[in-house]
Amino acid sequence: MGTQKPRILPWLVSQLDQGKLEGVAWLDENRTRFRIPWKHGLRQDAQQKDFGIFQAWAEASRAYTPGKDKPDLPTWKRNFRSALNRKEVLRLVDDRSKDPHDPHKVYEFVSPAFRDLPEPDASPDTDGRWSTSDTPEDIVEELLSDMTLAPVPDEGPSSLAMAPEHPPQLLLNPNLDILAPCPNSEPPENPLRQLLVAEEAWEFEVTAFYRGRQVFQQTVFCPGVLRLVASEAVDGTLPGQPIRLPDPQAYLTDGGARTFVRRVLSSLGGGLALWRAGQQLWAQRLGHCHAHWAMGEELLPSCHRSEGEVPKDHEGSVFDLGPFVADLIAFIGGSGRSPRYTLWFCMGESWPQDEPWTKRLVMVKVVPTCLRALLEMARIGGASSMENTVDLHISNSHPLSLTSDQYKAYLQDLVEDMDL
Repeated sequence: MGTQKPRILPWLVSQLDQGKLEGVAWLDENRTRFRIPWKHGLRQDAQQKDFGIFQAWAEASRAYTPGKDKPDLPTWKRNFRSALNRKEVLRLVDDRSKDPHDPHKVYEFVSPAFRDLPEPDASPDTDGRWSTSDTPEDIVEELLSDMTLAPVPDEGPSSLAMAPEHPPQLLLNPNLDILAPCPNSEPPENPLRQLLVAEEAWEFEVTAFYRGRQVFQQTVFCPGVLRLVASEAVDGTLPGQPIRLPDPQAYLTDGGARTFVRRVLSSLGGGLALWRAGQQLWAQRLGHCHAHWAMGEELLPSCHRSEGEVPKDHEGSVFDLGPFVADLIAFIGGSGRSPRYTLWFCMGESWPQDEPWTKRLVMVKVVPTCLRALLEMARIGGASSMENTVDLHISNSHPLSLTSDQYKAYLQDLVEDMDL
């Protein structure tokens, strides 16, 4: 017969009152503000005791049994953080996890009354997981805190993560206003991580401009390498999906401009390759055509200088999801600076830093549609004051309905997962 899993808030208060775990302590006499050690798992000075609170919760929640299960420090830490982030009575007031000498976080109870929540009834349940005294929120928290957030295998940038054959489906439980698992499926993890970091193919919107005139736009769901090539270029020996840029005949009236655009296109050869591996986008040119790139606005490449040239003999990183998510969290918090997500490529010429970009022969814009959707979600109702539930539709994924608090919590989970 199973036993009741403790609820994290009464359990946490008891640990704070006992004061047996190193670095876990109240910070005020009213017992409303407390600190939790939060050392990066990859630091050279990291020790088992630095993860004491995370292991203790893993044992208390029956996610880990010493001597039976293999220790998993990153998962303990993520599950503990996720459980706290989903408690509305708690708020993070000071994040000092980057402090080189004493990395920790400070949390605060919104109302002092919540610190004295009684322990739940210890009545056993029928299957050892939940008792009849559990609320729906407790059941969902159990599912969420028991999940495993495995990192994407590092197979190198040349092997793009492929989409799983049967991706997990998510449904919205109208009674809980939080993601719940479909029947006969595994418990869901952070849905944003599934969409952005897990082995899922991304969708890209590709737009080409000749001398500032839009001549091509295509949205492609790309499970592998995307290659920008000339319309007549067909090379079945190269991997990836070719995106054929059109001949300029139908778009440019200037004969000289048409000639030069064709010269640029003909020098693309195998194309400019772009692909995703983990949380990064990589690019490499496979032909003689040089290409400069920069992150810009979606409507125009408002950059005064290139951020680099796409390499030919090796791959080069052109986008990192981690800084984007961090900027998005700051944007939601009122920073006022919208995170950038649009890649611009200048083909066959130097970057237009001293003259209008519309003078360049061939410019190509690449937009990951999932990042555009995340930013639009943040803007609904004003980035720092979202109050309504919003629907998130990304590529071919299932729509997600999240409240503002859920969205911000999932984003915070995601950026910390990538930082572990």
